[in-house]
Amino acid sequence: MAVPEDAPHITEKMRHAFAGLQQQLREDVNKVDEPQLKALFEVSAEVLGALAKSFDDYKRKNEPAWQTSQSAARKFS
Repeated sequence: MAVPEDAPHITEKMRHAFAGLQQQLREDVNKVDEPQLKALFEVSAEVLGALAKSFDDYKRKNEPAWQTSQSAARKFS
């Protein structure tokens, strides 16, 4: 299956959205008093950070899962 031409734009847009939500959640942690809600915001921020990193890794092709078979074989040989 071919990669769409706009894949880099789409993945960057998603990475940016995840990072923005992560930042907002981290700021909002200090605006609430309920411990469970603070924990929910903190955990959600961590998950969104991991998603943003995954999208960045895809863009950079620096994880074996995001590389073509040939480029992954070269990296590990």
